[in-house]
Amino acid sequence: MKNLLIILIFLLVAVILILTRPSKEQHKEAMMKAIEEYVDEEARDRLGDNALAKIGRGIVVKTAETALNSKLRENNYFVFNTTCVHLNGKDNTLSVGILGMVFTFNKDTIHDKLEEALQTKDTIKTERETAKQSAKELKKLQKEQRKREKELAKEQKRREKELRKEQKRLEKEARKEQKRREKEKI
Repeated sequence: MKNLLIILIFLLVAVILILTRPSKEQHKEAMMKAIEEYVDEEARDRLGDNALAKIGRGIVVKTAETALNSKLRENNYFVFNTTCVHLNGKDNTLSVGILGMVFTFNKDTIHDKLEEALQTKDTIKTERETAKQSAKELKKLQKEQRKREKELAKEQKRREKELRKEQKRLEKEARKEQKRREKEKI
């Protein structure tokens, strides 16, 4: 009887945990609240409390929301769940949900994750710019190569023309010389 009671209590707790597990939307709301708090604090510290800070805050919050909408992934462990984003080839856990509550990481962790995301974005941007520059240089080199090839082909045709001209001149001289010898024999 005692074992049955323990099993029933365990099952009841498991059912309660499963039923009160927060949704992905609740995780997103908690993350947005934490990000907004962090951005508000950073904006006040860096820009003061003015219109520019509010505009910048709005842009950052919207960007973060867009990123969360597209990159946030929920991991369901039945009695609790987590959300994470995939950055730099690894999953970064952002929140844990259990009993209808969502626990996000502190502001320092959010700051580190945002900085990491920005660095990744900057790295990608730099790589794209480098690739564009390399592509431009490659096109320029290819264009110069085609120009050299055309010039070489032109030079080759000019030499062939001069060679044919010289050959005709020599043949003409040889015929004149032959005619002159024939005249001398007569």
